[in-house]
Amino acid sequence: MSISIEHLPFWLHAPVFEKKRCAKATRNMKNIDLTSVKLAILVANGFEQEQVTAPIEFLRRAGATPIIVSPEKEKVTPAGYGNEGALPVDVLLEAADETGFDALLLPGGHKNAETLVANAKAAKFVRSFALGNKPIAAISHGVKLLIDVNAVSGRKVAAPSSMRELSKPLRAETSEKPVVVVDNSLVTTLGTDSIVSFNEAFAQICSQHKKSTGGSLHTD
Repeated sequence: MSISIEHLPFWLHAPVFEKKRCAKATRNMKNIDLTSVKLAILVANGFEQEQVTAPIEFLRRAGATPIIVSPEKEKVTPAGYGNEGALPVDVLLEAADETGFDALLLPGGHKNAETLVANAKAAKFVRSFALGNKPIAAISHGVKLLIDVNAVSGRKVAAPSSMRELSKPLRAETSEKPVVVVDNSLVTTLGTDSIVSFNEAFAQICSQHKKSTGGSLHTD
């Protein structure tokens, strides 16, 4: 079933059998044109590999240009894979400029999130997207970066139970159910079980923003 942004609910239940939706998701891509859209994927060592590779594949097929941004030099390593699963770093975080990107993806991974939360440049980078109301998607522990920069205040997000207390002062409404949560330009989910629905929802949000701006979103 195609997801229409105009009728997209805040709480979008992820399907039980994600694999069965892959073909449908591919067909839905015909209505999504992300040509010229530059997507920043902010990661540090210890990220969840599928939470990076699956969105990259989906969004690249839709025409977007995914760019790995990291505090690590040259390569960044996923949790549990070592150097075999390392991805090349396209832009060093210290040199990254938010104005050159259209949207932001924050994958999960406990170590990944802890490293980025402790990085002042990462906080500034994420905050800039939030303040600019650009599309942001976060998976599992990636939501912690949004909480850290006060980007979920009064919003609905899917977040692990460990983050419920952190989000309370911000009056954010959290869900621990296996759902994809869409709140305006923010898309969140708990993990890879709902990755197909997550990718599609994020692509739809990016597409809507592209149409509203008449082209690419970034200002460079």
